[in-house]
Amino acid sequence: MSESGSSGSGSGSGMSADEILDVVDEHDRVTGQAPRGEVYARGLRHRCVFVLARDAEDRIFVHRRTPAKLVFPSLYDMFVGGVVGAGETYDDAALREAEEELGVSGLPAPSHLFTFLYDDGGNRTWWSAVYEVRCELDVRPQAEEVAWHAFLPEDEVRRRLGTWEWVPDGLAAYERLRAYRAGRTDPA
Repeated sequence: MSESGSSGSGSGSGMSADEILDVVDEHDRVTGQAPRGEVYARGLRHRCVFVLARDAEDRIFVHRRTPAKLVFPSLYDMFVGGVVGAGETYDDAALREAEEELGVSGLPAPSHLFTFLYDDGGNRTWWSAVYEVRCELDVRPQAEEVAWHAFLPEDEVRRRLGTWEWVPDGLAAYERLRAYRAGRTDPA
């Protein structure tokens, strides 16, 4: 996913460095707006969405980013998603990003699971809303965004966690999702 800073999955949203994003505080309150390029360059806190897409057989959509990606080239991700535009809701961004990255239209609205503040341990933090959606459509990911993709059973995704190189924010979101599913009320 990741290309917010990475995050929120560096989406195929067609957003350019000039697109305006909301800048938010540690409580996810909007404090201003800035162009995407400035948000990335200055490490400003913003909002992203992570959408776990499952097919009719409950397999997870996994993809490898293209080598040309600015952020995390050639790494794997189990989410689609990206940044939330200025004034856009998390829910609207989740549907937009999922449809764009999967190359589909008519997807059901993704279900919001939880939101957390991602911190890469450096100067990059963003609010990350995690969603899930059932995709029973034929996916056609954007060739400029996705080098490889497949729907994989979750046990295979887990086996690959230690062998494939994953985008860090997607991996953090997945670990929180696993904890959330295990019954923890606080996925942090």
